[in-house]
Amino acid sequence: MKVLVLGGGGREHALVWKLRQSSRISQLYCAPGNGGIAEDAECLPADLKDINSIVSLATRLAPDLTVIGPELPLNLGVVDEFTRRGWPVFGPTQAAARLESSKSFAKEFLQRHRIPTAHFAICDSIDQVRSALGHFHAPVVVKADGLAAGKGVVIAKTKEEAARVAAEMLSGKMLGDAGSRIVLEECLKGDELSFLLFSDGERVAPLVAAQDHKRVGDGDTGPNTGGMGAYSTADIIDDQMRDWLVHHIAQPVVTGMKAEGAEFKGVLYCGLMMTARGPMVLEFNCRFGDPEAQPILMRLESDLVEALEASIAGRVSDGDFRWSPDASVCVVMASGGYPGTFAVGKRIDGLDEAAKVDGVKVFHAGTTRRDGAFYTSGGRVLGVTARARDLETALDRAYAACAKISFEGAHYRKDIGARALKR
Repeated sequence: MKVLVLGGGGREHALVWKLRQSSRISQLYCAPGNGGIAEDAECLPADLKDINSIVSLATRLAPDLTVIGPELPLNLGVVDEFTRRGWPVFGPTQAAARLESSKSFAKEFLQRHRIPTAHFAICDSIDQVRSALGHFHAPVVVKADGLAAGKGVVIAKTKEEAARVAAEMLSGKMLGDAGSRIVLEECLKGDELSFLLFSDGERVAPLVAAQDHKRVGDGDTGPNTGGMGAYSTADIIDDQMRDWLVHHIAQPVVTGMKAEGAEFKGVLYCGLMMTARGPMVLEFNCRFGDPEAQPILMRLESDLVEALEASIAGRVSDGDFRWSPDASVCVVMASGGYPGTFAVGKRIDGLDEAAKVDGVKVFHAGTTRRDGAFYTSGGRVLGVTARARDLETALDRAYAACAKISFEGAHYRKDIGARALKR
C-alpha cells in the first residue's frame, strides 16, 4: 500500500520511521518532510497552509492512507475534504479539531460535560481581562485562544504581568490572530502528564503515557516552547489511574463530541496536570504530540498501520497496540536563541557517531540536506531518542548521543526525566 504523511518535523519523522517497519507498506511519502525524513520516505513539496496544494498532491499520488501530523491541516479541514472524496485519512474533522484550535471552545466543552479542568475566564478585550483578574490569585496563566505552535501560553507571576501579556496578545503584536481572544486560567500545581488515545468516534484505546518538558531551561525555567524533551515509562501511571483517565476524561470527551455533532476520529492528546485535587485537563491536541510521539512510538511493537486503519474504520480497541515495557526518552537539540529569534543554515556534525550509540534513534525536526551534509532549518533541530530497560539507562544513552552531535548555537536541557529518577 501507498502511505502519505503530512508534515516535516520530529513527530513526522517518528511516524515515518514507525510506518516504514510495516510489511504492508510498499511506498511511503512525506510532504514536505525534512533532511532526515528523506532517508526513510520520498519527500515531496507541499504547502500545508494551502488545502488546494495538499489535495493536488494526494490526487497525483492516490495514497491508500494519509496520516496528518501537524495541527494546521486539521484546522484547514483537510480531513473533511479527503473524506468527501472518499480518500482514507487519519485525523479529526475541522469541527472536532476545535478542541485544539480554540482553547475557549475546549474550556467551555469541558465545563458543559463536567470534565475536570482549571477555573477560567474568556476575554475579548483588555477591559474584560482587568475585570476577570479580580477572580484569580497570582500566578495566572494567560493563553491565546488560537493555534500558536506551543508558544501561546504565559504563566504570569503577578496580575499586572497577566494584564500586560494579555494586552500584547489582544493587540496582535505577539501572536497575530491567534491572540485575538484569550483565556485566563488558574495556575495548577502538580506533575504534567501527556495521555494520548486513539478514537474511532465512539470507542477509545489509550497509548502509553509520557511526560513533556515545555520550558526551555533546566529546572523548568525560561519561556514555554513546543517541547524540549519527553520520556515514557511503564510505571509513569498505574493501571488504576489509566482506567480512571479513560473513564472520566478520555471517553467523556469522545462521547461528548459525538453528542455535539462533531465525531472525533484520530489521536486525541490530553494534556493533564496531576494535582492534589486529582487529574485536570490543561489542553487538548488533536494529533500526536511533538516530542511525545518520539518516545511513545519507540515503545510501540505492533503495526502502526493496523491501529490507524482501526480508527478510520470504526473498530478501535486496546488490542490494536502491543507495547514494550522498556523506558524511552527524547532530548530535543535546539538552535541558538530558540524559542526566540534564531539563525538557520548551521552545519550539523556527529550524526553518524550518535546513531551508533546502542538503542538510539535520532529524529530530525528542523534539518535540510545538501552536498551530503545536514544543516539546521528550524528552532527545534533534532530529537535524540533512546530506549532501554530502565529510564536511567535510556537517559544515559540519549545524552551520550547528544554529546557526539554539534552545530553552532546548539542547546538542550540536561534534566529531561530528572524528576522521575528522583521519585
